[in-house]
Amino acid sequence: MQKVQILTAREAAELINDDDVITVSSSSALGCPDSVLAGIGQRFEETSHPVNLTSVHPIAAGDMYGVKGIDHIARPGLLRKVIAGSYPSGPSSAEPPLIWQMIEREEVEAYNFPSGVIYQMHRTAAAKQPGVFTQVGLDTFIDPRLQGGRMNNTTPAAHVETATLTGQEWLFFPSVIPNVAIIRATTADEYGNLTFEDEGSPLGALDLAYAAHNNGGVVIAQVKRLAEAGSLHPQHVKVPGILVDAIVIAEDQLQTTLTANDPAISGQLRRPLGSLPHVAFSIEKITARRAAQELKAGEIVNLGFGVSALVPHVLVEEEQGREVSWVIEQGAVGGIPLLDFAFGCAQNPDAIMPSIDQFTLLQGGGFHRSLLSFLEIDRHGNVNVHHLPTKRHVTAGVGGFADITSSAPEIIFMGAFTAGRRDIVAGGNGLDIRADGPFTKLVNDVSAVTFSGPRALARGRKVKYITERAVLELTTEGLVVTEIAPGVDLQKDVLDRSEFPLIVSDELRTMDLALFADAPVGLRLPPLPLHERIEQRTPSLAAH
Repeated sequence: MQKVQILTAREAAELINDDDVITVSSSSALGCPDSVLAGIGQRFEETSHPVNLTSVHPIAAGDMYGVKGIDHIARPGLLRKVIAGSYPSGPSSAEPPLIWQMIEREEVEAYNFPSGVIYQMHRTAAAKQPGVFTQVGLDTFIDPRLQGGRMNNTTPAAHVETATLTGQEWLFFPSVIPNVAIIRATTADEYGNLTFEDEGSPLGALDLAYAAHNNGGVVIAQVKRLAEAGSLHPQHVKVPGILVDAIVIAEDQLQTTLTANDPAISGQLRRPLGSLPHVAFSIEKITARRAAQELKAGEIVNLGFGVSALVPHVLVEEEQGREVSWVIEQGAVGGIPLLDFAFGCAQNPDAIMPSIDQFTLLQGGGFHRSLLSFLEIDRHGNVNVHHLPTKRHVTAGVGGFADITSSAPEIIFMGAFTAGRRDIVAGGNGLDIRADGPFTKLVNDVSAVTFSGPRALARGRKVKYITERAVLELTTEGLVVTEIAPGVDLQKDVLDRSEFPLIVSDELRTMDLALFADAPVGLRLPPLPLHERIEQRTPSLAAH
């Protein structure tokens, strides 16, 4: 077996030609081959090459906390087009990443497509198949009859079209054929075999490598260390050396955002659940507690970024932390998903799957429910989670949201009822809305459709919206208020704060008063019987 080339990041950048399509395996700082991307940026500064690159990112490359990722190459002339499931995101008060500035200034063509679909576009490219037929994204901003995933006016309508097969409507995404794949692992041996022992997930490294290699392209792998040829256990090798053309060693690569190395993330150590930081009492925690009351012991539950990520930590505080199996798109199964911008990793995972295989579970509806966040809800039950017009970098994009919601049997959206500066206090009497947010999140029409309420209803999905002051359900008649918080005025604080009429349930209930006190609720998840465990995650074919 031939030994692989060991190059500096700057030398590896010489392997990229003008007009190439590069594909990058990353999820924010998790798995980000940041040194290689920096080498490409350095070469462009020195030589004005390569130019007119197309860069593909199934999940965001880089964060806003020290790992620049795509921002290394976000320069006019160097980057012509980007196709991404998500983009680096962070607080509204921070300077937007360079890639967002390019998008806003119409300096780059930019697409936002579902992360799972982008992974599959690599797999079909590797197998020399024309592309991906999927119902993920139908009737949302990804649908070419709406925005077609385009992020600015410079971006042409391309890369997705509609089709009819077997009497059903589909979206078709052509295969993405990369000239260069840039991936990351922990260890490479001298043959280029890659292991991922310190990584929070292998993400899509193998499929990106297959896509480039099988189409005559180059595979560059960034690693922390080099091992002797043939010394790696074959069961631990996730990307074989036959696919790898060059190795770049970056001893200081971070495991994930602001984390050098946590062995509990990579499965090398199991920490006591009590080591997790306590979640401070807040309005968001109240919402998470109410969502936790929807769960049953033994369920497989998907989790999204934002307030929904608090739910596993609420269960830990209620001594129910091991009762639910969490699945997140980056690959962790089980354990406790981490918060903030370490999200994507889990403490004490039971398994860590490649992202594309996790998306097979999620797109196929092989779980019981999903807990997700929202920015806006409209009169049709549509949800916007990806588009904040005045502060676009606050949201990462669609990510795996569309993949997940396309087949989730039950979906719980979580968020605040209003936005803006508020003075809302919780206590022993429930909720006291002293000064409400000036902006409602229940609008006539969302600014962009990330989730289609009518499509979910047509497919027999159960949809709830949980806020700090009310719980709503989606029905064919409209959105129905089923619960309100104690202390809340139904008319003034709920009905009048929606731009469209809400239906009030004849069986309107009051939310559990214990949710609003700074103390454990005493939650005990009821067990999920085996027959329900199977039936709940397998809706009838008629619903499809």
